Amino acid sequence: MLTLADTPGNPVPPGGTVMTVGTSDDCTLRAARWQPTARTCKGTVCLLQGRAEFIEKYYETIRELRARGFAVVAFDWRGQGASDRRVDDPHKGHVESFDDYRLDLLAIRDAVLVPLMPDPHVCLAHSTGGCVALTGALEGWLPFRRIVTVAPMLSIRMVRWPAFAAVATRALRRLGLGSRYIPGGGPTSIATKPYPNNRLSRDPARYARNAAAAEAVGAGAVGDPTIAWTAAAFRATARLADPRVPPRIATPTLIVAAGADPVCSTPAAERFAARLKAGHILVLPDARHEILSERDAIRADFWAAFDAFVPGSPVRAPEAAERRAAASATA
Repeated sequence: MLTLADTPGNPVPPGGTVMTVGTSDDCTLRAARWQPTARTCKGTVCLLQGRAEFIEKYYETIRELRARGFAVVAFDWRGQGASDRRVDDPHKGHVESFDDYRLDLLAIRDAVLVPLMPDPHVCLAHSTGGCVALTGALEGWLPFRRIVTVAPMLSIRMVRWPAFAAVATRALRRLGLGSRYIPGGGPTSIATKPYPNNRLSRDPARYARNAAAAEAVGAGAVGDPTIAWTAAAFRATARLADPRVPPRIATPTLIVAAGADPVCSTPAAERFAARLKAGHILVLPDARHEILSERDAIRADFWAAFDAFVPGSPVRAPEAAERRAAASATA
């Protein structure tokens, strides 16, 4: 039976339900859902993780969303957390294509969001999750009314020569090496690496909390990506870099970017946002890649922007439950 890990200083939010969700290609995902702790229910926020993340890393965010009146759905993408792997080494972050993430999200829609969670549904997507969300909005299958994406992966900064790396990973994949770690990669989670000079957060307490959570989930906090994952990431970001793409996204979108992000390109996010017809961007100057794990002042700026952009549709929580029960009875 799947569970959620609990560590000192990072307790499991109470009242949640952990469940497994099967995808159309027979992959099993770990998911969890919570109802709001506020008296009114404004809808549901679905968390779309970044690469190598896991539900346990979002406990603080889940508590804050519930206090704002939102139900919350969280799940692990395939290839990370406690969801299925398609390679033998569970420490490898691996997918063959980002289309796999579409299958994951549609499975969550059909098994959790639509039958169990109150409207309206919005997503809070980090890094790779932002890339998936924006692709889904472009293609018309994203099951959310609004997108909030934090440090979205629209271009990868960690690669010194991205054009060469894109060609090289594509060639290595064609040679049958896609399931291997990227050159120089290994099983160590980025969340457990030493705090000094880290790429993720300037908040030492939250960084240590996330490192402890990563240790608790073990292989759930995967190491470096595989060659196939990296090739897929280059394909996905190259598609979104086309200047004709942003104007075709109709879903209202808020991009919150990190001004000191060494992982994903903030200038790429700014260029993308400038072409959106129904969106805008906020750049938090001192933030590193994981804005939701940053210092209090940075997080306060994020939540102010979130609250202004995602007002929800307040109803009393009992009324929301009655409405869902009536819908189930007539289904």
